[in-house]
Amino acid sequence: MSAEVECVWPVAAVLGEGPVWSAVDCRLWFVDIKGNRIHCYDETTRGTRSFETPEFSAFVFRDRRGGMLCGLRSGLYRFDPSGARFEPVVKVEEDLPGNRLNDGCVDAQGRLWFGTMDNAHEQPTGSLYRFAHGSLERMDPGYVITNGPALSPDGRVLYHVDTFNQRVHAFDVDPQGRLSGKRAFLALSEPDVYPDGPVVDSQGNVWIAMWGGWGVRCYSPRGDLLRSIRLPVSQCTKAAFGGADLRTLYITTASIGLSDEQRAAQPLAGALFRVRVDVPGLPANEFAG
Repeated sequence: MSAEVECVWPVAAVLGEGPVWSAVDCRLWFVDIKGNRIHCYDETTRGTRSFETPEFSAFVFRDRRGGMLCGLRSGLYRFDPSGARFEPVVKVEEDLPGNRLNDGCVDAQGRLWFGTMDNAHEQPTGSLYRFAHGSLERMDPGYVITNGPALSPDGRVLYHVDTFNQRVHAFDVDPQGRLSGKRAFLALSEPDVYPDGPVVDSQGNVWIAMWGGWGVRCYSPRGDLLRSIRLPVSQCTKAAFGGADLRTLYITTASIGLSDEQRAAQPLAGALFRVRVDVPGLPANEFAG
């Protein structure tokens, strides 16, 4: 384990995912999808808090109108941390009961982008969606496992991960949120290494957590590998920039599917980690409704 990487919470998540920084209160929010939890880490006090979710959790973001918006297995919900209440907003893919929501982001206009996937990891029934002004729109179908998306600093490029096929796609985004120009950004061919959640820094570099890859990799906007950060666990799921200067990279991980031998060799599997980086990230956006 690199000396610069710190385990800040050995939470032992089954499937930790979706870290997002809240600058208002210096807290990092993330989910444990298969553990049915939303977690909160306070950077100032190092205090922790967890909330049980009624279904698999997928992501959680601050809402400009107060409270939070979260994705659960069946759709989008408003989440009130003060009372741990969940209020349904919109159901997603009711005709596909084998699907669930997985990973998302909010752009500078306050629009929510997220993906769905086959919970059995078999069929390409997942899609990329956009939710804004009460309207849900399918933007790109045909995924077994979706991850991301993430947007460039100017909001003109959207990166979306096809984890199952070891691919990362890039799209052009117009001011109205329409996508075009789908193209390959990254293709991996390493056995048992899959791109998972992405996040973009202030210079436009794309940081991608590697499932089975023991860490996080940073790629230039052209797709060139710039840096790798190794973690003491194999299943890394997503990173987020936090801290007062947005130069602390928080990383979620997972313990699901590990054998007894692998768990013994990776006692911190499922923990929350952090590491300092040179290039700051971008402030997290809040959902606008």
